[in-house]
Amino acid sequence: MAELQLGAEAVLENTPSNYEALGSGVHGEPLASAEKPLSVQRWYAVSVRPRHEKLVASRLKYEGLLCFLPVYRSVRRWKDRRKELDMALFPGYVFVNLSPPDRLGVLRAPGVLRFVTFQGQLAAVPDSDIRALESSMSAGLRAQPHPYLTHGRKVRVKRGPLVGAEGIVVRRKERFRLVLSIDLIMRSVMLEVDEADVEPL
Repeated sequence: MAELQLGAEAVLENTPSNYEALGSGVHGEPLASAEKPLSVQRWYAVSVRPRHEKLVASRLKYEGLLCFLPVYRSVRRWKDRRKELDMALFPGYVFVNLSPPDRLGVLRAPGVLRFVTFQGQLAAVPDSDIRALESSMSAGLRAQPHPYLTHGRKVRVKRGPLVGAEGIVVRRKERFRLVLSIDLIMRSVMLEVDEADVEPL
């Protein structure tokens, strides 16, 4: 199976040889039950072509797959106008919930490059990370991309829409912010929270 090695991270590429290794099946349909062992559905990160996040998410939803594309509002200005756009919070990535045997349909979708793996194995994104992102989007919390952060004052949110989420607190312009990191893709997001809603770990 074709692999790329990026430090400790390896990735499954969207190549014909991988289609053969993963088994056969009609595009967008699961493999026959005889070929598909029982497996638990988990969240996985899928690497996509630049600026193809929305296209890939729409295609996967059309194929009946559960996917998640976190976005944030960004104001773009031109000489004569300004416009608010929904931008991908993690450029180049879409999250999809499936069983590993079903990944062939994802790899065949236009714009998909590969599944993100760790040490050559398909690696799931923790459910808690996805729940925190989904909750922040549903609650309308202002989210912004943040440089990947692993060190700092670690806390757990004890109340509010992000209850149970763990991250690192930082201060920006006299405001309290929580930085959540998705370690598998080495990306972080910053959210405004109330200092009284977190407790130290």
